[in-house]
Amino acid sequence: MQNKQVRVIQPKQALDSNGLIPKPLKKRVCAYVRVSTDNEEQKSSYIAQTDEYTDRIQKNPEWTFCGIYADEGISGTSTKHRKQFNDMIEAAKRGEIDLIITKSISRFARNT
Repeated sequence: MQNKQVRVIQPKQALDSNGLIPKPLKKRVCAYVRVSTDNEEQKSSYIAQTDEYTDRIQKNPEWTFCGIYADEGISGTSTKHRKQFNDMIEAAKRGEIDLIITKSISRFARNT
């Protein structure tokens, strides 16, 4: 077997009109929270997640807080009735969100 080499090509830094390297833009970050039932244990998880993500995003100096998208008491088997999830995905598609944080990728869809 022949050894293959990988060559990493670094991106060129864009300069502003004064020939200076601009400060990097802050990432626009949101969080997605979903609990599938309305029982008390899940309500406390919902609140804890919302508080934790809000605090975590707002304390990061490299991030701009873009909100919490949250669906409560909704199953993860379909996105059909998850308004907040669909709103978040549309905002991301429009380029308004750079990063989404969540407890688990299974919050997006049960079988993910």
